[in-house]
Formats: sequence, C-alpha cells, structure tokens
Amino acid sequence: MLKKNNLSFFIPNTESNLEMPYISSGIKAGFPSPAADFDGTRISIDQIVVKNQTATFYAKANGNSMIGAGIDDGDILVIDKSIEPEDGKIAVCFIDGEFTVKRIKVQENSLLLLPENKLFEPIEVTQENDFIIWGIVTYVVKKL
Repeated sequence: MLKKNNLSFFIPNTESNLEMPYISSGIKAGFPSPAADFDGTRISIDQIVVKNQTATFYAKANGNSMIGAGIDDGDILVIDKSIEPEDGKIAVCFIDGEFTVKRIKVQENSLLLLPENKLFEPIEVTQENDFIIWGIVTYVVKKL
C-alpha cells in the first residue's frame, strides 16, 4: 500500500484464486423467481474490474468531494492508467504534489477539475501547476 495525501493506492492481486459463485443471468430487483438458482459460474471480482493488469491500481478514496458521482469516503476506486483522459471522465490527478480525484472538464483554453459536491470549488489547471492525469477511474467498489 502507498498512501499519498487523500488516496491510498493498492496493486490488484490478479493471481488470487478466490472465486465466488456468480449469477450471470442477473438478479431481478422485483419479485424473485423460484426457478432462479446459481448456474455454476464462478468468478473473481478482479476478472471483472481489471482490464489491463499492468496499468490498473486500486485506491481508497478519502473525503466527500465526489459524492455526486457516487464516490464516497472509504470507497475503493479502480484506476486504469492506460485509458486516454477525455472530457467528462473521472480521473485521479496529481496536482502540485497532491493526488485528487475529480471529473475532467476540457474547455477551449483551459482544463478544470470538477468536484461532484457543491461544497467544493472547481480547480483550474494552469501552466504554473505541476500537473498530470495519473489514471481514469473505471469502477467504484463500495460498502452498503
């Protein structure tokens, strides 16, 4: 584990053999069917959330600046460094020595990092900032 400011980073263990039963047909949110049963399929969650093993990391979110995007304090973010950043994507960014997770907003002459909580202000990225988009958030794992 690597802790940098408000995110704690982890490397996925894709060699794990922990496979759990998986209902591949989906679960209806209405009345259950008595015929619905496990179909025998087993998966590891890493098989679903990790598309590029060498470029994927996990991070634990700290804070509540992204609650409007469904990212709450303590959630685990799946971050893929191989995905190209583009307008509207949620990204883990390194700006002026700190990591943050924000939505990318590309404008004609500027780049904004937008929080998803009205209590926080957007961050305008300028040429004076030490800035890099470190990766794109592809999944959020949360406890209910």
